[in-house]
Amino acid sequence: MRSMRVELRFGEEALVPLHRGLCDSPDLDREIILGGQSADGVETISSFVYGDPDAFEPLLADRESVLEYDITPDEDGFFVYLRRELGPAGTSMLNSLAQDTVVIVPPIEFRSDRTMRMTVVGHPEDLKALSESVPDGVSIEILQLGDDVVSFGTSVSDRQRDALQVAWELGYFDVPRRNGIEAVATELDCAVSTASELLRRGAARAVGQLLGTTP
Repeated sequence: MRSMRVELRFGEEALVPLHRGLCDSPDLDREIILGGQSADGVETISSFVYGDPDAFEPLLADRESVLEYDITPDEDGFFVYLRRELGPAGTSMLNSLAQDTVVIVPPIEFRSDRTMRMTVVGHPEDLKALSESVPDGVSIEILQLGDDVVSFGTSVSDRQRDALQVAWELGYFDVPRRNGIEAVATELDCAVSTASELLRRGAARAVGQLLGTTP
């Protein structure tokens, strides 16, 4: 078996409505699919969304395909339980990527830059077939390969990445430090506590990726 971390990049015409809403809203960062299933043309998923629930709920409330949903606020975002009809095709995009020996390993990450990241495990020949079977309007990039059955975890969020980039450019990580957290907050136009939280969580995730663990 091999593990493969991939990034799918969606053209405008290939975005599903929920992912398009995530990309268009400045108050939403990314959605992490924690688990789910599809049966008889209905998909049921549980996810965590980084952002404002008030910006996400309108994406669900007016959709005829949405059968039911529940939103639970939490630190940094909110949990979502969602059941929706998959439409005439009766299959999810994830099922369209299925191969005989391939398993998609949660979490699955929908990002506001029109990409989706996920880890898949299976026989090398089926992983190769998967990489060649993406739908029209979608491109695929292999980010990482492994020889074991593992999950590579999720990346830092876009806001965390921006904070880390700003901090790096300002010399926050220099020894000795050229600028403190106040300068980072000013550049990001946010509170010092917010900048500190973004850097702390972003650094924890980045180090976790490097060490092969999930913070």
